[in-house]
Amino acid sequence: MPVHQITDPDDDRIADYRALTDVELRTRWEPPHGLFIAEGELVLRRALRAGYPARSYLVDAKRIDQLADLDTGDAPVYAATQDVLQRATGFHVHRGVLASFHRRPLPTAAEVLDAARRVVILEDVNNHTNLGAVFRGAAALGIDGVLLSPTCADPLYRRSVRVSMGEVFAVPYAKFSRWPDGLEQVREAGFTVLALTPAEDALPIQRLSPAERARAALLFGAEGPGLTGAAQSASDVRVRLPMRRGVDSLNVAAAAAVAFWELGRDDPLD
Repeated sequence: MPVHQITDPDDDRIADYRALTDVELRTRWEPPHGLFIAEGELVLRRALRAGYPARSYLVDAKRIDQLADLDTGDAPVYAATQDVLQRATGFHVHRGVLASFHRRPLPTAAEVLDAARRVVILEDVNNHTNLGAVFRGAAALGIDGVLLSPTCADPLYRRSVRVSMGEVFAVPYAKFSRWPDGLEQVREAGFTVLALTPAEDALPIQRLSPAERARAALLFGAEGPGLTGAAQSASDVRVRLPMRRGVDSLNVAAAAAVAFWELGRDDPLD
C-alpha cells in the first residue's frame, strides 16, 4: 500500500478534506462533487462493506498501520502529522483516520417502499446529530427504510455518518421531491401514515390496532417545531408517546427509537 506524505495543509491532493467543520462550505462542496467523508476506522470499513468506492484516505502518520489489511485499490493513501491534519480539516482528528468516498445514486421513494414493511419519514429534520441517531435507531430496531422531506439534512454529511456509526449505509433512504404530497405515495403503497405529536388528543402509540401496525410509516418532525399542520393533516393517525412527570416531548431521535421499539416489540427475534 503506497503512502503519500502530506506536509502542506493546502495541498490540492487533500482538497476533499478541507474545512470539514464548515457546514455551509461542505454542503456546497460534497453533494455537487459526488463525495462524502467517513471519520474513523469503523465507519470507513462499514462504508467499504456497503459498496461505496473510496476516492482517497487521509490518516494520522502514526496510525497508518490501521489500514494495513485494506485493499485500497486505486484510492491514494495520504499520511500527515496531527498538526497538518488539524490545519487542513479545521479540527483535531482524534480518531486518526478519514476517508473520502464516492456517493451512489439514491433509490426512489417507490423503490424504498416496495422493499419495506416498516419505514420512518422525517420532515425538516436538519440537525445532523439527530438525523444520524435516527438512522442508527432505525437499523437497530427493525425499520426498513427512511424517507426524507426535501428540506432534511444530508444523511451522508460527516457528523450524521459518525453519529449513526455508519448505519446510514445499512438503511435504504430516499428524498421526496414534493412535500407533503409524497405522503400520498406512501399511503398508495399500502402503508398507514402515523404522525407523532405530543398533542393530548392523539392516540397513545400502544393502542394502535393490528391493522395500523401492520405496515406502518412513522412520521416525525424537526426538534422544537415538530410536524407541520400540513403533514399532520396528510397523515392517517396522529399518535403520541405517553409521558409522565409533566414532560411534554422527547428529542426526536429518542422519540423515534421508542416508537420503533413499540412497533417491533412482537417481531420474531433473529
